[in-house]
Amino acid sequence: MPKLDTDIRYLAGVGEARAKTLRKLGIETVGDLLSYFPRTYEDRKLSPSISSLIVGENAAVVAMVASTPTLSRIRKGLSLVKFRAVDQSGALEITFFNRPYAKEQFHRGESYVFYGKVEGTLLRRQMNNPVVEKEGAAQLTGSIVPVYPLTAGVTQTLLIKLMRQGLAAASELPEELPDDIRQKHNLCYVNYAYENIHFPPSPEELAIARRRLVFEELFFLTAGLRLWRSQRARIAVTPCEAIDLASFYDALPFTLTGAQRRAIADGVSDMCAGTPMSRLCQGDVGSGKTMVAAALTYFAAKNGLQTAFMAPTEVLAEQHYKGLAPLMEQLGLRTALLTGSTGTKARRELLSQLAAGEIDLLLGTHALISEDVTYQKLGLVVTDEQHRFGVRQRAALSEKGVHPHMLVMSATPIPRTLALILYGDLDVSLIDELPPGRQKIDTFFLHTGYHERIYSFLRKQVAEGRQAYVVCPMVEENEEIEDERKSVMEYARFLQEEIFPDLRIGYVHGRMKAKEKAAAMADFAGGVTHILVSTTVIEVGVDVPNATVMLVENAERFGLSQLHQLRGRVGRGKHKSYCILLSDNRNPETRERLKVMTETADGFRIAEEDLRLRGPGDFFGQRQHGLPAMRAADLSCDMPLLQEAQTAAEELLRQDPGLLLHPAMREKVTRLFAASAETLN
Repeated sequence: MPKLDTDIRYLAGVGEARAKTLRKLGIETVGDLLSYFPRTYEDRKLSPSISSLIVGENAAVVAMVASTPTLSRIRKGLSLVKFRAVDQSGALEITFFNRPYAKEQFHRGESYVFYGKVEGTLLRRQMNNPVVEKEGAAQLTGSIVPVYPLTAGVTQTLLIKLMRQGLAAASELPEELPDDIRQKHNLCYVNYAYENIHFPPSPEELAIARRRLVFEELFFLTAGLRLWRSQRARIAVTPCEAIDLASFYDALPFTLTGAQRRAIADGVSDMCAGTPMSRLCQGDVGSGKTMVAAALTYFAAKNGLQTAFMAPTEVLAEQHYKGLAPLMEQLGLRTALLTGSTGTKARRELLSQLAAGEIDLLLGTHALISEDVTYQKLGLVVTDEQHRFGVRQRAALSEKGVHPHMLVMSATPIPRTLALILYGDLDVSLIDELPPGRQKIDTFFLHTGYHERIYSFLRKQVAEGRQAYVVCPMVEENEEIEDERKSVMEYARFLQEEIFPDLRIGYVHGRMKAKEKAAAMADFAGGVTHILVSTTVIEVGVDVPNATVMLVENAERFGLSQLHQLRGRVGRGKHKSYCILLSDNRNPETRERLKVMTETADGFRIAEEDLRLRGPGDFFGQRQHGLPAMRAADLSCDMPLLQEAQTAAEELLRQDPGLLLHPAMREKVTRLFAASAETLN
């Protein structure tokens, strides 16, 4: 009998080759197999008779083969096997395409279970390529059947057969939830949950199993984040001295908003507290988060500490440098930029100055966490557009100093409940007001029949001295996607040659070399280029006040939060700005989703709608490195259970802050957060 730690290759029907394929799904042991949950289910319970089958729906029915199967070849490469199956109530025409061997598999007088979509008419029902099993030997029909995520070389049939073998080890599964919590929250035992998440006899038993597994997953995730946070709070660092920031405020050519000042005060308070700051500064597009980072950089420098400021792209890092360097120089701080494009000689000189403490603020990309980068006294780490980094990368930058303070910034609005998962280890400062003078952006949702009028509008804007972005969802041609979904380069060429031969059209995409990308952005920012065709590489940080139009092709292919980010690239100057979303998609849900963009500019409301309509995929598309993957929970529908699990975890940690009375739980939490386990020691 298999055990939880039994290597998957020892199950019947696997072997070395299949084991290698299964490892691509993260399945190496029987325990891994049991934790590979279905993504959905098909109700393949038997219908009472052929006459009860509803045309257009999937169904399973027992029927006897009533005619000898015939094989015919329609044309080269296409064959049909047909026969008639019957029961006491009627007949069902069965057809198999391109399965000539099916002619020999079925014999008159034998009964089978057929599962598939019922087609035809009420008088002549039929099934094409159904799932078929011998009556009395069914494994894939006759019940609620799990549907698993697959990879090449792994079929549903294989996983179902392996899962039935693996469940023999379910009795070994440890009961890791404390019994009082399990009883208080009306949760089933763990072995019952695993058996019924894979092969539920009924929807009710599936719901019981799923509730247990989702609660447990969210409970341990919350416990890990809270434990992580409490352990960090016990780290002692030399507190910064309170310093008057009047000089910083006086150096600014504008007045900060109340929300910005509150976020700065939060950061200063953290840095004076004697424990490392770990704060998320979250604010909508254009709310002024960078100035919060600048103020805390100034505060750190006045306390003798260096700051490392990491951005996700060279374009954004260079833009931050151009914006912050003059301000910092005016304040007496020395600033430098380090990216992958920094030349060897310049890099060597920069690293020497950094190690000698001659640089107060170092801006850059992932280059900041390179092995040869050494700081004299790194005291503040800032990461911009935090959702593009992760726990590990944050930790790698922090390790360049001795418990430096950490500020992470995100302009991607995240619903509060989701933020508790993504950023459960951070304190939060919310910048919920925009600086004066930001323009309202008129947003329109149109179909592609408006292209000609839109191009005329773009020409009018350019004639008035303005500029425009055109965003495409692709970089290269793809024959499987409609012609209008052109690549950036193709679309730029089309606009230049066919629509605007007298204007200057530029393009930028993520696969360009850094210098090419920077040159294209510089041309647009300097007004050399009238229209910039781009992928979402311009989604964050790019600041061209003269750009007044954001045209997004195939808008249905973006999440709402991403569209909101793109819209935030315009409306940054004194001129009236517009966002035009184009889509011919007729799906009612898609149209409802895009219509939200025309109704509100509130990033947090948009994020809530994105979560409700699309699920949490957008937010977890680039999962936080170091956080455990969620196998059972779906945050688009499990929010009430998330809150229940969080409350339970917090109550337990109040009674046992270090989980010292619950060693099994502590061991599981450490295992889950293995990528950052050192933070729990």
